[in-house]
Amino acid sequence: MKDYGLITQSYVNTFIKKRERDIHKGNCGKVLIFAGSKGMAGAAVLCAKAALRTGAGLVRVSVPEELFPILQVGVPEATCMTRERLFEDLMQYSAIAIGPGLGDEIKNGNLIKKIINTTDKPVVIDADGLNLLQEDPGIMRQAKAKLIITPHPGEAARLLKRKTAEINENRLESARGLAAVTGAVTVLKGADSVVATPEGKTYINTTGNPGMATGGSGDVLTGVIAALAGQGLEPEAAAASGVFLHGLAGDLASDRVGEYGLIASDIADMVAIAVKSILEFRETMEK
Repeated sequence: MKDYGLITQSYVNTFIKKRERDIHKGNCGKVLIFAGSKGMAGAAVLCAKAALRTGAGLVRVSVPEELFPILQVGVPEATCMTRERLFEDLMQYSAIAIGPGLGDEIKNGNLIKKIINTTDKPVVIDADGLNLLQEDPGIMRQAKAKLIITPHPGEAARLLKRKTAEINENRLESARGLAAVTGAVTVLKGADSVVATPEGKTYINTTGNPGMATGGSGDVLTGVIAALAGQGLEPEAAAASGVFLHGLAGDLASDRVGEYGLIASDIADMVAIAVKSILEFRETMEK
């Protein structure tokens, strides 16, 4: 008997719904992205672009001030904010994404801990955000925020104090272990990404292709999930729907450019088309 479910279009169709005609940007989620560092501004750009393409009404990116010009050219629809202003009104955000290109400065680790213990909203932690918490992943279990973590096998190995090969030997069990240790909805990235909840529910994604094994793909996923959570989806639904949309966007991009030439910005650009296809499928089913 299977101990997991599959994330399919029918599942995602439950959560991605047509918008009301009188909706405005304030109804579509305000997402804060805490990301970027010198030499890694692109990760913040990809995350912000993906969040906007997934329907976030407002996106604000907290990066070092020297990176403002890069962000404002790379994703002009987003606004920028310095690290110093992070806690001015943290509760205004409906979801927060942490980690893409953040770097390994210890002070950022302290800021992450403060964020997850201040807000009660969904917080998606990826990449360097997870690396900065790897010494004591149990800190996440006590967090006030509703956490979603998105490690690749190497990051998962560091969090569980195992070898990467052990993570890949049993991806289902590894994802469940991470969810248990951190108390977070866990997305273990890779071929057939696994989503696990602290309650023991487990899902395997059915979209995606080898072309998505490219730098920045995970940054796009973080933005997608944060945007869905910011629009009101619970962490479990945001994570599962997010990996499906991300993989579908990768499949659509692959159809256009092939697997070899696929890059992360292609995936970010195609997220909107992936959402559109879900809505069209829903309309067909309702007729």
